[in-house]
Amino acid sequence: MSTPLPPFPTQLFINNQYIDSASPDRLTVTNPYDESPIAASAHAANQSDIDAAVAAATTAYKTTWAQTSPAQKQACMLKFADLVERDAERLAILESLPTGKPVTPTKMFDIAHMVEVWRYYAGWTDKISGETYPESNGVYKIVRHEPLGVCAGIASWNATFMYIGWKIAPAVAAGNCFIFKPSEKSPFGALALGALFAEAGFPPGVVQILNGAAATGAALASHPRIAKISFTGSVGGGKAVQDLATKSNLKKVTLELGGKSPAIVFDDVELEKALGGVCGFLFNSGQVCVATSRVLVQKSLLPKFTAAIKTAFEESSSTLGENPLFPSTMYGPIVDKAQFDKIMNYIAIGKKTGEVLTGGERKGDKGFFIKPTIFVNPDPESPVVKEEIFGPVMVIQGFETEAEALELANGSVYGLAASVYTSNLDRALRVSSALECGGVAVNSPFLPQVNTAFGGIKASGQGRELGKYGLMEYTEAKSIHIKLDVPKL
Repeated sequence: MSTPLPPFPTQLFINNQYIDSASPDRLTVTNPYDESPIAASAHAANQSDIDAAVAAATTAYKTTWAQTSPAQKQACMLKFADLVERDAERLAILESLPTGKPVTPTKMFDIAHMVEVWRYYAGWTDKISGETYPESNGVYKIVRHEPLGVCAGIASWNATFMYIGWKIAPAVAAGNCFIFKPSEKSPFGALALGALFAEAGFPPGVVQILNGAAATGAALASHPRIAKISFTGSVGGGKAVQDLATKSNLKKVTLELGGKSPAIVFDDVELEKALGGVCGFLFNSGQVCVATSRVLVQKSLLPKFTAAIKTAFEESSSTLGENPLFPSTMYGPIVDKAQFDKIMNYIAIGKKTGEVLTGGERKGDKGFFIKPTIFVNPDPESPVVKEEIFGPVMVIQGFETEAEALELANGSVYGLAASVYTSNLDRALRVSSALECGGVAVNSPFLPQVNTAFGGIKASGQGRELGKYGLMEYTEAKSIHIKLDVPKL
């Protein structure tokens, strides 16, 4: 039985209009809650569609958006945020049906955060300042921070609305125009925002939304008239984007490529505080890039911690299987069969060397539900320890000393985020400084904040989103040197 959708467009959003794709290709998706086909398909953009969007964006960048005052830009951005709040229920449903994300967390976190980000960057439209330097040798020096032009973004399916905030809002606040491609696994929520951009007063061509799969993303990354691309997804996808960007026109690239984030739990922390933070791993069924999927626990605390977290995970598992559209549902299914099969394969591998504390199996026979799973002390070289699983599978490892904890935490190709649980402030600061990652939280999960930088190092990517740091990724520094006629004394 197919699942009905609220009325919404399926076409491409180009130049403030929904239009048919030049290609006959369509994106079809399945509801992961009950495995039923969703009775709608999204148009997939081809090279011709992308060329049309780039042409419209180029015209807008050079004319209308360039002539729009900072105050007017701010008004458009604030109006858009208001409209998203107005339509939050419909947007959450459109995002939930193909991805399985429960509507309540989607509204409370993803959409609320996106609105906060748009309002934050609206305040930046008239605050992108430059620098001046003292005259020397008769030269007066100015540095301006100018927009790049036409920018693009490619997002993963797990947090579409958040990425719309992180990628588009700073770009347009800095004076750029933007083309956004959501994941082919979550085409509907982003597409529904097109009409809201037009209603908010954005001129045609400033923000455009193109659905499509890998070929569409590749065409964006390689387009010679796109100046910057921001990508969120797998390491393999990020390398492909980087390569295409380099070979085309050396466009600027921001990459956020996931992680295998550690949480370090010292024995001086309150157990309930650590437990509450670590259990945040289950948000979106572990399909979160910053999820602390590796939990390192000081051995003196390990027995109490494992007993408590087993109980907490089993309580979460007891509610698993409810319809994500129900307001009370907090935990949903895995996004699709491909991801479900990938996670189950990791679980099978983990069972070869690690103790299964809880979970380790599918729940029910309908929908892509996996019981929250914990492995204790598997082989340190096992893929469940080394590789990003992107699902509800946690690994717990014991350690004796701070130095050992840091060695385990940093022994990963990834470097996105980490958490440290301790009541010792000196230790918290010392360990935070020594961790090899882009962000650290003390006594809580690491969550993005609108005014601080978000991004990773090592295989987790390059560049930053959010805050002033994310804004400056969409500007280029231009130096202006003025030769002064300095009179001789």
